[in-house]
Amino acid sequence: MRASRLLSLLLLLQTRERMTARELAAELEVSVRTVYRDVESLSAAGVPVYADRGPDGGYRLLNGYRTRLTGLTATEAESLTLSALPGPASQLGLGDVLAAELKLMAALPPDLRSRAARIRERFHLDAPGWFRSPDEVPHLHAIADAVWNQHRIEVLYRRWRRPQQVTRTLDPLGVVLKAGTWYLIARAADPAPDPHPAPHPDAPADGTADAPRTYRVSRVLTLRALPGHFDRPHGFDLAAYWAAYAERFEADAYREHATVKLSPDGLTRSQILLPPTMARAALDTATPPGPDGWVHATLPIESVRHAHVEFLKLGADVEVVDPPHLRDMIAATARAITARYTPADG
Repeated sequence: MRASRLLSLLLLLQTRERMTARELAAELEVSVRTVYRDVESLSAAGVPVYADRGPDGGYRLLNGYRTRLTGLTATEAESLTLSALPGPASQLGLGDVLAAELKLMAALPPDLRSRAARIRERFHLDAPGWFRSPDEVPHLHAIADAVWNQHRIEVLYRRWRRPQQVTRTLDPLGVVLKAGTWYLIARAADPAPDPHPAPHPDAPADGTADAPRTYRVSRVLTLRALPGHFDRPHGFDLAAYWAAYAERFEADAYREHATVKLSPDGLTRSQILLPPTMARAALDTATPPGPDGWVHATLPIESVRHAHVEFLKLGADVEVVDPPHLRDMIAATARAITARYTPADG
């Protein structure tokens, strides 16, 4: 561990030219005192590291010194594919992103190193969605290990529909991070027909019993790795599977429709406040504005209850035309709100 930290310190100085002890401590997640000891160790080993005093001071390497220890380990090379997502990489057990990135930066010529640093300064990817806490995924590391090493696993899984908990023996094929939520794509090792299929993340990709399924990792309650290996399905493409699954899931989720009228402000706000599927349909199906500027549009909805909540976000800038039951629900809510805010003597 200390040897790895010393190498990281050396590569930091090589790539950033000059850093204070406090900056090095923050980057390496150690104390300033530990940095002092590590610098002394590097100097004792013959590394020409010097300390410049003053307000612009810090540690630096003698001009022209470059370490040749820039070869990537296998784990570091794997982690580079997730270097823009250090949090998810750590969750997956690929914790060598920093070391791999430092080695790569140290190996680059100065001009390319400068360009790479500017990209990191100007672009950042934050995967999780807004306004919700991330899922607890205590078994993600074990799942990622099983995916990588093609180990069969046995899981206790809390399903979306009854029975709520089931035990499954799975061949894990891949993991997907979608808007901050982790999903496991796996094939049942002991497939059995599902008598109650439903369009949800634990539903099969097609009608066959042994087709890959999608499981929400946070619903894995227990996990046990099984001995031996499994063979991946020939030609299985994780990205293609997920694209098809996401399209099918969205289509299955929004099976009903509602006809609404939207004010100019309502049409604009629908693009911010409504789910993407509904927002796109609002633009795609909007009729030419009437004399009052309002448009008609037909929007897909998950259910009347779900649409009731979504349309209330638009307030008086939306009028439900159809279905009648949804219109009645909105009207009842509007009356209840009016009664709540009307003074008792008024």
